Amino acid sequence: MAMMLVNGTPADSIPVTDRGLAYGDGVFRTLCAVDGRPLHWARHYAKLNSDCAALQIPCPDAATLLAEVRAASAAVAQASVKIIVTRGSGPRGYALPQPCVPTRIVMADAYAPMPQNENGIHLHLCRLRLAHQPALAGVKHLNRLENVLARAEWSDAAVAEGLLLDQTEHVIGGTMSNLFIVENNTLITPDLSRCGVAGVTRARVIDLAKQAGVTCRVEAVSLQRVLDADAMFVVNSLIGLWPVARLAERSWAPNALSKQVAQWLKADDAARH
Repeated sequence: MAMMLVNGTPADSIPVTDRGLAYGDGVFRTLCAVDGRPLHWARHYAKLNSDCAALQIPCPDAATLLAEVRAASAAVAQASVKIIVTRGSGPRGYALPQPCVPTRIVMADAYAPMPQNENGIHLHLCRLRLAHQPALAGVKHLNRLENVLARAEWSDAAVAEGLLLDQTEHVIGGTMSNLFIVENNTLITPDLSRCGVAGVTRARVIDLAKQAGVTCRVEAVSLQRVLDADAMFVVNSLIGLWPVARLAERSWAPNALSKQVAQWLKADDAARH
């Protein structure tokens, strides 16, 4: 059973006047905790703080949130943890409430990573196209209706994730993940300056590649470039890395660099235990 805290108190509801409910006016993070200890906490809190700043929401104190994450996840060996920060309650209308009293929600539940074929997953090519909004690009805000509608496009259990493009037909990432392609032993991840979510694991891969002396670039990526790539994989904080085996009629064999990146991430996780 999930453990839920609302403003530090066990609860499973918020006021109907909360702007997170009314407008999606808030941000969130999802992370893994082992024995009550959140992995990569400094990175996750820094991203939460940055996303709050983008929406002009005061970010809760790091020590307070960390204590709540530990309390919520302490009862299970491995937990998925979701942190939500909304602008809090306010009067009717879009004007920002003054003062702003954010609502913070911490939820934790037992989590077992989904077993995946070592040869990789199948991707669905989504019909939905992401709209451009540079003011929100990279931010993990609560309005995720585009992702919800994209995920509704398939029900085949053999398909693990969907690939999202933007309105100019550039590849952005998965419905719940960030994307990397491999070209001649170089890593490429899509530019997210106009839309998409810049995840913590994406940032980790970029940093780990630099440490290992492997070139990693952020660039505009077309669908054809993805189909022509030597390999492709998706990442997020719960799944780690999933290699991609098939997209549309294109298939890929296991790739040495993709396997190496997966090993980097696992070693980095172990170092944070």
